[in-house]
Amino acid sequence: MLAHFAPSSAVIVAMLVVCLVMVLAFEASNGFHDSSNAVATVIYTHSLQPVQAVVWSGVMNLIGVLVGGISVAYALVEILPPDVLTPPDGAPAVPMLVAIFASALFWNVLTWAFAIPNSSSHCVIGSLIGVAAADALIKSRSLAQGVDWHQISTVLKGLAISPVLGFFIAGGLYLALRLIVRKGHLLEPPKENQPPVWWLRALLVLTCTTVSFSHGTNDGQKSIGLIMLTIIGLLPATYALNPGAAEQMAKLPAYATQAEPLIAAYGDDIKAQGLAAAQALARAQPQLAHQAEELRADQPAVDGERATRSQLRGYVYDVVSQMKYVSEQSSVPAPQRAQAKQLLKSMSLPVEYAPWWVRLLSAICLGAGTMVGYKRVVRTLGERLGRQHMTPGQGAAAELVGSALIGTAGFTGLPVSTTHIITSGIAGTMAASGQGVQGGMIVRIILTWLITLPVTIGLSGLLFYLLAGNF
Repeated sequence: MLAHFAPSSAVIVAMLVVCLVMVLAFEASNGFHDSSNAVATVIYTHSLQPVQAVVWSGVMNLIGVLVGGISVAYALVEILPPDVLTPPDGAPAVPMLVAIFASALFWNVLTWAFAIPNSSSHCVIGSLIGVAAADALIKSRSLAQGVDWHQISTVLKGLAISPVLGFFIAGGLYLALRLIVRKGHLLEPPKENQPPVWWLRALLVLTCTTVSFSHGTNDGQKSIGLIMLTIIGLLPATYALNPGAAEQMAKLPAYATQAEPLIAAYGDDIKAQGLAAAQALARAQPQLAHQAEELRADQPAVDGERATRSQLRGYVYDVVSQMKYVSEQSSVPAPQRAQAKQLLKSMSLPVEYAPWWVRLLSAICLGAGTMVGYKRVVRTLGERLGRQHMTPGQGAAAELVGSALIGTAGFTGLPVSTTHIITSGIAGTMAASGQGVQGGMIVRIILTWLITLPVTIGLSGLLFYLLAGNF
């Protein structure tokens, strides 16, 4: 449908603006769910006022985003095929962006409306898988070859294991806490409108701080890659290539020459596309040198180079995709796999980056979403998981374990769900306390978690098929 419009037409530009609005709205809805987990205990126990909690959480989210890098962001982006990320003619990837943002945003807001702590990560991942699967069908590729199942399985393993760890480790920590403390403020439900004693208040603020920081290092990154794809579509001449990677840009022809024999010998079913991209990069030595000089001098590209930078980005993604495939194949000799892995790392630098203001924008949207929508999720976590209301000790145990799991995953580039970890951790502490959990609410949450992937895969796949197909 959208393939009939010129890349610079008013319709495409308008759609890109809509995409930018949707991705920012999605990041705010991420705040409804994920960031609310970070402030749930301090608000519910009256350790901090809501405004104080959200502002403090937002600051720590921002620091986490800035410190944590962008490895999680692009771990998700890599699920998409290269020609979906950057179409071969330099056109903006509007069908992909609309399909992902509309599907993920719809399901995030719907689950929030029912006060169910759902995973924004699962929404994004399901939408990405749907687009990849629909693209394979459009191009008549098998789903086995057209979808990067290795990358998807890596992502899903972390998402599946982390809630189980959160449940048992937080439950065990709370049991140990009860054996040590036995009685007192730590094990008593909070009194209405009365903050806890100072040392307990300090402990809960500390756990809120660690979860917020860890959330920034992981969940805070997840929309950054998608924001970048939208920004690149709107302003390709400025943002298609990393201005901080001029040296790597100049070396791309040499890297592409090294990649050619690896692609020819070990590439996947569309290795011809990767070979053509590698050859195009090898031939573009003067052009790439010119682009590198412009980046070093911080000069904008002239109008005629608007599509050129996008096309260069597309060539890099085509080659990088093949290097990723080669590096993951056990049938490829170890030296060649190592070479492919090194080329993958070196060639990704010019196209995988995020300016500081994009990270700041992501953190602001997270904080704004938390401020607007925190009440529903906070009440569910505090009152609807267990048969009794959450105690400060339970919240502290769940958040300490959650911050450790989330932070570790963020610095290793593995996406995990803050919602799943914190919710599972609180449920684990309530089970460990002997008070039990509310079965009906737990069943609703688990069912929502289970159907999130199928629903978002179906929605985004259908949208992409309709928008990207030639009808």
